[in-house]
Amino acid sequence: MTDAKALPGRPRGGVLSGAATARAVNVLAPNPSAMTLDGTNTWLLSEPGSGLAVVVDPGPLDEGHLRRVIDTAERAGQRIALTLLTHGHADHAEGAARFAELTGTHVRALDPALRLGDEGLGTGDVIDIGGLELRVVPTPGHTSDSLCFHLPADAAVLTGDTVLGRGTTMVAHPDGRLGDYLDSLRRLRSLTVDDGVRTVLPGHGPVLDDAQGAVEFYLAHRAHRLAQVETAVENGHRRAPEVVAAVYADVDRSLWPAAELSVRAQLEYLRDHGLI
Repeated sequence: MTDAKALPGRPRGGVLSGAATARAVNVLAPNPSAMTLDGTNTWLLSEPGSGLAVVVDPGPLDEGHLRRVIDTAERAGQRIALTLLTHGHADHAEGAARFAELTGTHVRALDPALRLGDEGLGTGDVIDIGGLELRVVPTPGHTSDSLCFHLPADAAVLTGDTVLGRGTTMVAHPDGRLGDYLDSLRRLRSLTVDDGVRTVLPGHGPVLDDAQGAVEFYLAHRAHRLAQVETAVENGHRRAPEVVAAVYADVDRSLWPAAELSVRAQLEYLRDHGLI
């Protein structure tokens, strides 16, 4: 979910639907909006030559979309063996129970309320399906249950809503916390530096082929917004809606409710650090 339009210098990418890497195919859900950009990216992952596939974020409860995901796998000679969730927002997870019913798969997520089956997901978990390796990366901040999935064989990371393919994401206060989000961005930056991750496979928007540039942009953007919020408070704007009007004046008003959640998270962060 986005809280700001694309800004100058934003890393750009391509591919909205279809093959993105050797192991990742995107099936775009038909739910475009100001918050979901082009729609939710449902990721179908498999090791080349394997008959098994993993699906990340089945998306909304849209029967046609869920069946297109299954058809895409079947045309490639694959059976879907597992469903994973990056987080519990409806545009990513609402269709998970029905998708599990259609495919006979378990659903694994950080939040126990979203799981179907005995296994959840946690820090350090490695998923191996048909030779495909996915490493679980905890990235709270957008929401408390947000996860990313590192696909080392493709030097890629699936980021859900933590990093988008266009624009920037919101910190969904009070569940999401800015301090956690900044730590998560630094964790992703470490993946680009230490583990050679080059490609971002986001939950919305196009694939990004400069992962480090994208994460650096997000960190700079957050620092810039935080400074703007601090200045707005110094100028007498104490309430979140007032800060939104001052700081997000250049952003489409349809996104102001999401911006207000991020502002509340920023105000909390500034208070916790004694800066206001």
